[in-house]
Amino acid sequence: MPLYRPTCPTTRPRLQRPHGPPDGRRHRFRIAGADLSASVAVFLIALPLSLGIALATGAPLQAGLVAAAVGGIVAGRLGGSPLQVSGPAAGLTVVTAELIQRYGWRTTCAITVLAGLAQLGLAALRVARSALAVSPAIVHGMLAGIGVTIALAQLHIVLGGTPQSSTVDNALGLPAQLAHVSGAALAVSALTVALLLVWPRLPGRTGRLLRAAPAALVAVAAATAFAELAGLRVPRVDLPSWSSHALPGLPHGPVLGIAAGVLTITLVTSVQSLLSAVAVDKLAARRAAGDGATGSSAVVRSRLDRELAGQGAANVVSGALGGLPVAGVAVRSVANVSAGAVSRHSAILHGVWIALAALFLVPVLELIPLPALAALVMVVGVQMVSITHIRTVTRHREVLVYVVTLAGVVFAGILEGVALGIAFAVAVAMHRLARTRITREEREGRHLVRIRGQLTFLAVPRLSRALHQIPAGADAVVELDGSFMDHAAYETLHDWQATHLAHGGSVRTTGPGGGLIVDRAQDQDGGAAGSPSAHSCCHPWTPWRNHQCGEQRPAGETRSGTGHRLATGIGAFQRDTAPLVRDELARLAREGQRPSQLFLTCADSRVVTSMITSSGPGDLFTVRNVGNLVPLPGEESGDDSVAAAIEYAVEVLRVESITICGHSGCGAMQALLGGGADDPTTPLRRWLRHGRPSLERMASRRHAWARISGRLPADEVEQLCLTNVVQQLENLRRYEPVARRLAEGTLTLHGMYFHVGEAQAYLLAGTDEVHSYDDVFNHVPPAPGTPGRTAPGRTVPVLDVARAS
Repeated sequence: MPLYRPTCPTTRPRLQRPHGPPDGRRHRFRIAGADLSASVAVFLIALPLSLGIALATGAPLQAGLVAAAVGGIVAGRLGGSPLQVSGPAAGLTVVTAELIQRYGWRTTCAITVLAGLAQLGLAALRVARSALAVSPAIVHGMLAGIGVTIALAQLHIVLGGTPQSSTVDNALGLPAQLAHVSGAALAVSALTVALLLVWPRLPGRTGRLLRAAPAALVAVAAATAFAELAGLRVPRVDLPSWSSHALPGLPHGPVLGIAAGVLTITLVTSVQSLLSAVAVDKLAARRAAGDGATGSSAVVRSRLDRELAGQGAANVVSGALGGLPVAGVAVRSVANVSAGAVSRHSAILHGVWIALAALFLVPVLELIPLPALAALVMVVGVQMVSITHIRTVTRHREVLVYVVTLAGVVFAGILEGVALGIAFAVAVAMHRLARTRITREEREGRHLVRIRGQLTFLAVPRLSRALHQIPAGADAVVELDGSFMDHAAYETLHDWQATHLAHGGSVRTTGPGGGLIVDRAQDQDGGAAGSPSAHSCCHPWTPWRNHQCGEQRPAGETRSGTGHRLATGIGAFQRDTAPLVRDELARLAREGQRPSQLFLTCADSRVVTSMITSSGPGDLFTVRNVGNLVPLPGEESGDDSVAAAIEYAVEVLRVESITICGHSGCGAMQALLGGGADDPTTPLRRWLRHGRPSLERMASRRHAWARISGRLPADEVEQLCLTNVVQQLENLRRYEPVARRLAEGTLTLHGMYFHVGEAQAYLLAGTDEVHSYDDVFNHVPPAPGTPGRTAPGRTVPVLDVARAS
């Protein structure tokens, strides 16, 4: 299979911004029809939700519209998740309401600005992915706790009353509120809730057509019409003049309290936005798979650090303009993807529509009954307590973490609840790590020791006791049913096994299914088979580690004496690897080779092509030479090996792609930099002359220095290694078979750089053409579900690269 597919079907992908127009056409602003229709659908959902969330927080209603517009325009333009829609989120309702009640609206706006600056700082430190380390049970518990708090508070407005300051007070005040229900408010709210629940489930063809209108818009519009036609006297939306709109002031209050508020807003908005971005990625991938899309259109990956920076910028702007805190919102994002959005233009346009509505639709918005908005937000709060999430955490035995976090958020607050959930999750993890069951029984003269759970130093006393109860000389079986064994446990098991074997006994170490576990290092040393493999320091990399971990060299053997190691390696292949690949190699022997790509790389012993590309027999047609050089046609001087390989791969094997892979610390590049015109003519020097165009390219003022994952090269050698990849791609395009296949559109070229010391792979961002601009190499993250496998590169703008780790 191809190493990766180009991310954007355009003629100049290296200069194209993700999900944006090509640089060569920036003066022509084009919006896809799918983005336009999706923006309208999201706008119709966001408008009533933004007003309802502002109502629930106690903030000016205009603050919700400001946050929605800023979230769409600023976060949509600067964020790293093109299909995510940002705005005021229900998850921030409790936090914001508490801040407003404690410090006032103007100080809350200032706290929002400070939280945005904190997010920008975190994005600069590239810590976005660390937020994903939070257990999903904690996140779901936090959202559920927020949902319960929102639902209880809005229920009072639904019944015609006023919510209290805390969740406990709202719960205790419900009986009194039920005794004084407002009939008009309850009627409006009941109609809103009924439509919210029924509208998405309308059956038949007519229902399918009606469901095109968002349920939130239909419910609020119907409740508004009902209140107007029935002449009900209920409180309605009151949007004061924009001239009196409150802007932020200097923070006024205890420093520690304000710092806690900033920390809480930063934590909640960041975690919610990043998790929502990941969820949007998965949703977009499923949509693309259903449409049969390929390449980058099939998987839209978010750049999480950039997304965090975009959310930070949006919070700074929203707070400065008197808006609510902004975060990525799952409801609007799902609606955006479901409506067919293909780029960030949809989110931006939805923000524009919100801004226009806030300016020109004030008379219409002021007809909306407040109980209708309260009912809308209450339903959203109830839906945040997801049955699916509860089933998931129950299946993974984390329901206690979920419940503790939920209770902590409801009774103590967001920050306290999350901290309590994290502490409880750590305690549960430690308990599971330390919980080990060790049993011993005798069956037909054979002693069986079963070990369930992780085998750590905490279990060593019990393990030692069970093992030493086995009589000397007896047959023993040790069954390991766990994924981890630390050094102390290994040494205990290993020492007992050696002693037991020395006294004439036998030991078999098996997995839970009865399969024999073999310690490869000991087996190669002539040790006893059957010892545990958990401590094998190289497994599963032993077959290619050149020091042969655990192997003792024969006395007198030097580093150059490799006969013993070669024979050992061949023996290990025949014993362990050959049985696994024999059928596949037999098939390839019958059918012939059909590689999908030509992989041209350096002869350096540290570059293992099958490892860094996760490829196997028949996948790659590999050519290796000193310096991964491609001589220009006609300049081979009697050595046609590279040209012959290119012709054979392109014309005979009909490969789909060609990859040129350079690497860090290349000796050939160092020789080029240190060579001179008077160097003696040797075969190596004659070959390295093909690398001189790379030297000239690096020294040329027409070519900017290449960047690697957003940074400049560490030194001159690394710069030449990167430049050499670009130059060899340019040389490759001059071969007639390659040029012809490129013109036909049946061949693609890829540049790759492997940093040996970091074990990181980088792809050249856009190689359909080689330009005289910055050559940008992007870090290649593992593809989902396949650790270590290279993933599609991402087209990035020049001099604006974010590491995708």
